[in-house]
Amino acid sequence: MGEVNFFIQAIIYLTSAIIMVPIANRLGLGSVLGYLVAGIVIGPFVFGFVGTEGKDLLHFAEFGVVMMLFAIGLELELNLLWRLKFWLLGLGGLQLVLTTLFVFLFSIGFQFSWKSSIALGFILSLSSTAIVLQTLKEKGLMKSISGQASFSILLFQDMAVIPILAIFPMLSERDSATNDHGHSLVDHLPGYQKTLVVLFVVIGIILIGRYILSPIFRLIAKSGSREIFTGASLLLVIAISVLMTSVGVSAALGTFLAGVVLASSEFRHELESNIEPFKGLLLGLFFLSVGASMELPVVFQHPMKIVGIVVGIIFLKALVLLLLGFWFKLPLDQNLYMALALSQVGEFSFVLFGYSEGLGIFDKDTIVILVACVALSMAFTPILLLLYEKTIFEALQSKAPKKQTNQTLEKEENPVIICGFGRFGNMVGRFLRSNGIGITILDYDADRVEMLGRFGFKVFFGDATRIELLESAGLEHAKVLVAALDHPEKQHELIRNVKHHYPNLQIVARAGDREEAYDLKEMGLSFIYRETRETAVKLGGDVLKLLGTRSYAAERAKNLFLTHDDETFHELFDLRKDRVQYISLAKQRNSELERLMFVDLGKEDELGLDSWSEMERL
Repeated sequence: MGEVNFFIQAIIYLTSAIIMVPIANRLGLGSVLGYLVAGIVIGPFVFGFVGTEGKDLLHFAEFGVVMMLFAIGLELELNLLWRLKFWLLGLGGLQLVLTTLFVFLFSIGFQFSWKSSIALGFILSLSSTAIVLQTLKEKGLMKSISGQASFSILLFQDMAVIPILAIFPMLSERDSATNDHGHSLVDHLPGYQKTLVVLFVVIGIILIGRYILSPIFRLIAKSGSREIFTGASLLLVIAISVLMTSVGVSAALGTFLAGVVLASSEFRHELESNIEPFKGLLLGLFFLSVGASMELPVVFQHPMKIVGIVVGIIFLKALVLLLLGFWFKLPLDQNLYMALALSQVGEFSFVLFGYSEGLGIFDKDTIVILVACVALSMAFTPILLLLYEKTIFEALQSKAPKKQTNQTLEKEENPVIICGFGRFGNMVGRFLRSNGIGITILDYDADRVEMLGRFGFKVFFGDATRIELLESAGLEHAKVLVAALDHPEKQHELIRNVKHHYPNLQIVARAGDREEAYDLKEMGLSFIYRETRETAVKLGGDVLKLLGTRSYAAERAKNLFLTHDDETFHELFDLRKDRVQYISLAKQRNSELERLMFVDLGKEDELGLDSWSEMERL
C-alpha cells in the first residue's frame, strides 16, 4: 500500500511540474517560479493532492541543493577566480556586506533580536542563481558587462553560503541546538573537540580530493563504462554528505569543498554532466516541496505586510547594487539591468530558513511569511526585467557608445573545441596552439587525457557526443568545433547532436576514407578532411623527387592531383548509390587525371591508356 501511495505521489508531483513549468517559461517567468506555483496548487491549501508529507519530502529534496553546491565548486577554477577578482571581491563582497548591514538595521527597528537580524540579513542578501543565470543566457547577456558583473556577484554569494552555514549555529537562540535532520556523532564532545573533528574531516576531504580521487576516477574511466562513472559521481556526493552530517556540519560544505578540489581535474566536465540531471530533478523537487509546504492561511492573514516586505526587499537590494555599480563605473544601462536582475532573494534562502527554524533563530509563523516573500520576490523579478527591457533598457543601450558594451571577458572560453585527440586531432591541436589559438580538448581515453594535461593542454575526460558535456566545456561560446573522433558512429552522433542544438556553429570534421567523407557530406558538412590524403600525396611527391623529378614539377603535380581529387569527390558523391555508374565515372576520372599529369610533366607519349583502370577507387 505504501509503495502504491509513493507512486501516486510521484505521478502528482511530476504531472504538476510538467504542466506548470512550461507555462511559467512561456510567460518568461522562469522554471523556479513554475515549480513553486505547481507545489502550491497541489498542496494541502489549494487542491490538496498532497498533504503534510511535503515537509518530509523537503528534507530529501534538499539534496538537490547539496548537488548544486558541488556543481558550483566544480566551476571555481583558480584562473576564473583570478580573472573576476575585481568584481568578485569588490562588487560581490560589498553587496553582501552592505545588504546584510541594512537588513540588520531595519530588523532591529522592527523588534527582531540581534541574532535573528544578522541571520535575516545574510539570508536576504542572497540572490537567485537559477533565475538570474537562466535569464541572462536566454537574453544573450552573459558576455555583457551586466552579465559578467551579475555572475561575479552570484559566484561570491554561492561561496559565501559555506561560512554562513557555519555562522548560523552560533546565532541559535537555544542552549543546545537541534534540528530535524537528527543528532550527529559528535554531540557528546566538548566544543573544542567538535571543532578539531570538523577541521580534521575538512582537511581529509581536501587531501583525498587532491591526491586520491583523480587516480580513482582515472581507473574507473579506463573501464569505459559510463554507468559506473555516473555511479561513482553520485557515490562521491552522497558519501561526503553523510560524512559531514555525521560530524554536525552541513553536507553542502563538504560537497562544495570536494567540487573546488576537483575543479582543476581533467574529469571536471564529466562529473558536472553526470551530476546535472540528478541536480536538476532534485532542485525541481525541492521547489515543488517548498510550494506544497507553504501555509497559505498565514499568508492571507497578512497580505499587506507581505507585499510591503517584498517591495522593501527589492527596493533595498536594487538600490545597494545600483550605488555599487556607479562606484565601479558600470554603464547606466548595464548597471540598472544588473540591479533589477539581482533584486530578488535566492533559492538557497529556503534551505537557510529551514536550517534556522531547527536552530530556533526564527519561529514558525515568521518563517512562513518570509518564505512567501521570497517566492513573490522571485516572481516579480522576471516581470520587472521584462518591463524594463521594453521601456528603458533598449533606449539607454541604443544611446550608449558601442565600445562600452564590448568590455567583456572574451577569453573566458576558447574559440575552438577539439573532440578526439588521436593522431589527427593531435596534429590539428598542436598547429592551432602554435599559432596562438586557444583550444579545449575532449577525449575519452583516460591515459591520453592525463598525458596531455602534463603538456599543459586544457583537456577534459568525457564522451564528446553528450551535448551537456560539450556545453560544460564552452560549446555555446566556441566558434569552431573540430570533430576528430576515431569511430565513425560516434563521429556521426557528435555531429548530429551539435548541428541539432547549435545549427550555426562551424563544424570541421575528420574522415577516415572517401566513403566516410561521403557520409559526412550527406550530413551537410562543408569542411571535411580525409586524414591520410595530404600526407600520402606529400609522400608521393617526395618519391617523385627521389626518382629525379624537379622540386617545382613535383609540387605542381601534388597540387594538380589534390585539385582533381576534390572535383572528383563532389562528382562521385551524386552517384554513390549507383555503384555501376560510380565505378564507370571513377575509371573515367582516373584516366583523365593520368593524362593531365603526364601532359603536365611532359610525358604524354609514355601514357598508357589502361594504366589507371585498376586504381583503388577510394
